[in-house]
Amino acid sequence: MAHTAGTFEVRVEPSGSELDGAVSRMGITKQWFGGIEGSGAGVMLSAGDPGAGAAGYVAIETVQGRLDGQEGSFAFAQMGRMSGRDQVLEYVVVPGSGTDELAGLTGEFFLHVDDDGTHHYRLEYDLPAGE
Repeated sequence: MAHTAGTFEVRVEPSGSELDGAVSRMGITKQWFGGIEGSGAGVMLSAGDPGAGAAGYVAIETVQGRLDGQEGSFAFAQMGRMSGRDQVLEYVVVPGSGTDELAGLTGEFFLHVDDDGTHHYRLEYDLPAGE
């Protein structure tokens, strides 16, 4: 298993549509730096009351660029939830989503956000040779 790390800048904006008034839809754009270099875009659905510490979201996002020098694209799937002080974030490479030199990519993503808002990531991944 290989690993890589870096930072990213993210922009999340309401898409202007809600589902039944309880689920919000957001657009995601990212710029990646470090082991992942490139850009990304995605869609997030969220519900709950983050201000009260009780909420959840799911998202799918694509990444186009390079992973440790290998070119292509792939997708991440995310699921996050918070309840009081408990927070859970699951963030994985979508199996079968890798293209070009990233075909066959699998992995798990770990995120840390500094107090100043800087997003740091670590990706542990497998990329089969010759795929």
